Amino acid sequence: MNILIIWGVTAFVLSFCLTVLIKRFAHVLGVLDEPILKRKIHKRPIAQGGGVAIYFAVAAVILGLVFSGDQLTAGEITSNHYFGVLLGGFVLMVWGYIDDRWGLPPHTAILGPTIAATLAIGFGVEVDKITNPFGGVIELSYGLSAVLVFVWLMVVMYTTKFLDGLDGLATSITATGGLMIMLLALTAAYFQPDVALLSAISIGALLGFLFWNIHPASIFLGEGGSVFVGYLLGVLSVISGGKLAVALLVLGIPLFDAVWVVVRRFRVGGIKQIFVGDRKHLHHRLLDRGWSQHRIVAVYLFVALTFGSSALFLQSKEKLVALVLLTILLMIGAYVIVKKDKATS
Repeated sequence: MNILIIWGVTAFVLSFCLTVLIKRFAHVLGVLDEPILKRKIHKRPIAQGGGVAIYFAVAAVILGLVFSGDQLTAGEITSNHYFGVLLGGFVLMVWGYIDDRWGLPPHTAILGPTIAATLAIGFGVEVDKITNPFGGVIELSYGLSAVLVFVWLMVVMYTTKFLDGLDGLATSITATGGLMIMLLALTAAYFQPDVALLSAISIGALLGFLFWNIHPASIFLGEGGSVFVGYLLGVLSVISGGKLAVALLVLGIPLFDAVWVVVRRFRVGGIKQIFVGDRKHLHHRLLDRGWSQHRIVAVYLFVALTFGSSALFLQSKEKLVALVLLTILLMIGAYVIVKKDKATS
């Protein structure tokens, strides 16, 4: 446990300090989020690129540990996995900077996440089997694993990208997911000290940035950061032995919201409309109904912690029941909100 605290705190300090530097550089270079679009909720230009601080804090600690010992490679995760994940993350940072600085059209912006996911898979991030909730396990071929991991990483990346609409929301939910995976990796049933350490490093880096991103935020994740935090959680849930159900339970609200938004946008304007931002996300609807940002983030966190922590003691079949229950509750909530919005419009 001491090692988790030491390296988690190290990642926190690095991320905290790097965020301060990046804020200054963002203002000098003009990498700012200007509140010129109607869907923007901030009133003044805010520095972007905070995801860079999270990335380099995670990368520095991981590389330091990989080159100095086997604390991160004593289990099934190899140095090759880490290099692939970090290389993919670097692509997200570069692509995100270009997007933040000059603005990329949606069909071009998606190339960054696509390359990142492909690199992670190419360096060995895979799921060789998944637990069958009705008993036993399902063995996966390399090809099927690659498809599953690619789709999973893209879904989680775009879920956090869509979620990044309120101060601290995407980062805090991602940190919650990392916490659940870390706690599960520390249980006697799984006991994966390398996964727990990687989770602690990720949590520390996320919280170091979150200090500056809590409302009122002085810096945003930026395009690269908004997908990188999802990439980080997605990779964690895969290399920890396919703990996808844990991430699904934590990401219940934002994932449901992402599906809801994608379907609605597609019905309105086809595929091109899917990537056009608007103020129809659940957190925006709640904000328009008078909820404060702190209250919305607190509700999202409560649901994520409640359902995420259930993964610590539920069996596979029970996790499936929890996912179904969460989906039903979200569908009811969405129906009520949309009905009230139509009644007041």
